[in-house]
Amino acid sequence: MTSDVADMPRYLQLLWDRETKVRRGPKPGVGIRDIGAAGVAIADHSGLEAVSMKAVGAALGMTTMSLYRYVDSKDELWMVMLDEAYGPPAVRWADREDWRTRADRWSRALAAALVAHPWVVSVPMHQPPMTPHVLAWTELGVRTFDGTTLAAQEKMSSLLVLDGFVRNHVRQSLQLGAIGPDGTASPDDGAYEATIEAVVDEARYPALLAAAREIRSGADSTFYDDELDFGLAILLDGLTARVAAGSTR
Repeated sequence: MTSDVADMPRYLQLLWDRETKVRRGPKPGVGIRDIGAAGVAIADHSGLEAVSMKAVGAALGMTTMSLYRYVDSKDELWMVMLDEAYGPPAVRWADREDWRTRADRWSRALAAALVAHPWVVSVPMHQPPMTPHVLAWTELGVRTFDGTTLAAQEKMSSLLVLDGFVRNHVRQSLQLGAIGPDGTASPDDGAYEATIEAVVDEARYPALLAAAREIRSGADSTFYDDELDFGLAILLDGLTARVAAGSTR
């Protein structure tokens, strides 16, 4: 941390254990992690819209005003919840693994973390999270590119591409009902393709209709799993070409 710690929001100071002003009196029985865990529990059970300063305070036996001793707003509460939901990175790899394998495993571990708490992808972000667990994921993600010729900015940009795809895929899967609010993936029932076959005019939509028919005649699939596999393969193919070409920035 830097000499600007004193200017950081209190919730960040508490999460990083860098509090600059120690409050007098008995040590509080509730910590910043307890607040994050209470918010996560509410969001997991009832959705992000159910989370409020009042609801979290009540879950902890605190008044809403007492909660403001730790977080100044709902935005800050969300950041604490995000850090708690992410948790420490749930992926490890051996030194012998190549960067592509590491990047693939990092991306899938991130997807699993998001699916475990689907509301995470709905949290508004006005700036990049600076909390310990989220930055631990970023640290591990940057290290997936160790041994490549990518410059520092290219590594960060590559990670942003992977993170963005995974986050959007989880969000889209939720919106389409491909995964439920509890994170359970649902088999593709073919309703989308069946509707296309029923309503579109072959003269106007020949390519779309042909694709729908071919997909319906194929093997059973799961949108969430299949599109995650496909998207990661495409992105990693592109990054492989970038790595092979060497750093160009």
